[in-house]
Amino acid sequence: MIKVGVIFGGDSVEHEVSIISALQAMENIDEEKYEIIPIYISKDRHFYTGNALREMETYKYFDSMKKYVKEITICHKGKEIVLQKVKGIFGRNINTIDVAFPIVHGKGVEDGSLAGYLETLGLPVVGPSVLGAALGQDKVVLKQILQANNIKVPKYVWFYDYEYSMNKDDIIDEIEKLNYPVIVKPANLGSTIGIGVAHNRSELETKIDEATEYDKKIVVEEMIPNLLELNCAVCGNYEYSETSLIAEMKMKHELLTFEDKYLGGSKGKGMKTAGKMPNSMSTSEFDIPAKIDEDMENKIYDISKQVFRILNLKGVCRIDYLVNKKTKEIYVNEPNTIPGSLAFYLYKPKGKDYKTLTDELIKSAIKDYKNEMRKTSSFTSNILSEYNGSKGFKKGVK
Repeated sequence: MIKVGVIFGGDSVEHEVSIISALQAMENIDEEKYEIIPIYISKDRHFYTGNALREMETYKYFDSMKKYVKEITICHKGKEIVLQKVKGIFGRNINTIDVAFPIVHGKGVEDGSLAGYLETLGLPVVGPSVLGAALGQDKVVLKQILQANNIKVPKYVWFYDYEYSMNKDDIIDEIEKLNYPVIVKPANLGSTIGIGVAHNRSELETKIDEATEYDKKIVVEEMIPNLLELNCAVCGNYEYSETSLIAEMKMKHELLTFEDKYLGGSKGKGMKTAGKMPNSMSTSEFDIPAKIDEDMENKIYDISKQVFRILNLKGVCRIDYLVNKKTKEIYVNEPNTIPGSLAFYLYKPKGKDYKTLTDELIKSAIKDYKNEMRKTSSFTSNILSEYNGSKGFKKGVK
């Protein structure tokens, strides 16, 4: 049986969202085909494994629950990738994994950091490559790449926090050319954390100050008028991709807040699913399929596949769109390279359930890994044999 290491958590403001996504996914991986190995990364960046990590109660009282899990490191040992116990004189192998399934959100994990580590170990990895993950995380670089490929994004101004502290008035003057209202975002966060709308100069200064508490890089965008917000997921790899149905978000405010998405619009209401997104962590209301005409639907499908290809993505990605209902202009807002709930709810109405989706993602990761292993990655010749210490290469070697 294939052992799948589901990795989640991490030092991210989206830590708790990652836990919910992962617990949900583990309930929807076919245990007749795969053995699920939970691997939790705590906020202080320690790795743990154990069956208790599949229960939500474990995270509510994690310090007192540590006795039911084992702290580990992931390493390459012989031909296996092992989970090795950290404590003790001798590192004891706790388990092995064959495939890594990262279900992480946010800077420090979803941005390619974790994918790079896992790929270095020599593991098949479900989800985006290092490059795809990094491009999807940085909202500024993302916009620049999409613009270079003639894909429309909202007008924007970006800057670093130190630049703002030195040239505040000049930067605000530049932003005001976008016209109010504008949206202020940390460049490398998700789940709408740190994002705010500014209607005037005073609000703009406040929202920028709030955003810089989360990130050193800030992007300020124009607000698209007559707004229609759409979501479309893409699943696959560089050879083949399949779009989901398109969802139309029901806006409660000028933008969807963290509370709208995960707390039912109020910090006191908790997670809800009834009548919203069945079996999903999000409480955002939406219509599937979106109430849009066939021409716009086809354009969204086409752009989604283009974005997936351009950003070198694989696994499943949800792409968020902003549409001006009057002009029919379509703007890419951002991709979510490891979306909450793995965007299964966008595929379910199409006839693909969550268990089928996770099965396809795992099989695709294994196939991609095998294809990659067929490529030349090193040479049999040893140029170091011709190296003569501080004197350099032997005569005649170039």
